[in-house]
Amino acid sequence: MKKFITNIVAFSSLFLAVQQLSAQKVVVNREVDTQKDGKMLLGNQLKEQFLKAPYADWYVKEHDEYALDQKAVSELKKEKIGTYDIIVFMGTWCEDSHRDFPRLMKILEAVNYPENKLNIIAVNRKKESPTGDESLYNIQKVPTIILKRYGKEIGRIVEMPTTGYIERDLVEILKKKDSSVIKEIFK
Repeated sequence: MKKFITNIVAFSSLFLAVQQLSAQKVVVNREVDTQKDGKMLLGNQLKEQFLKAPYADWYVKEHDEYALDQKAVSELKKEKIGTYDIIVFMGTWCEDSHRDFPRLMKILEAVNYPENKLNIIAVNRKKESPTGDESLYNIQKVPTIILKRYGKEIGRIVEMPTTGYIERDLVEILKKKDSSVIKEIFK
């Protein structure tokens, strides 16, 4: 009887694990065709997707022409931005995203930011994604760049950087060194 119960528990655990894995499948690089905007990216995206037509038209130009603030880039390295998670909500239909998303990517490349810590989520004109992540983060405008540490948000840049430079805004967020985040984790 004990072996029978052990087998049931083992089977149930395995079944639940498989269920959870299948529930967590996320479609990456989803592209839709719309009447108003033509091709549009929706949901989780990889950087390479922006190097394809029609997105490359705006992405490559803005990426390549943007002059980095090298002092701010050095500060980002010093503040170890690579230890933070970054979530970017953007729209391939949005002019602000066309400007700031390629700039952000150039900044992250300059600091050797680990791509596996970056989550790019493309939204439609209603600021919606297939997974509904925008509601978790109360996304009102795009682009929105969110920095997280230990699972807690420590700051965000909404629509436009307040300093005029994304890298400078990122430095300001990192320099806050919000110890309340750490205190909250260890409550």
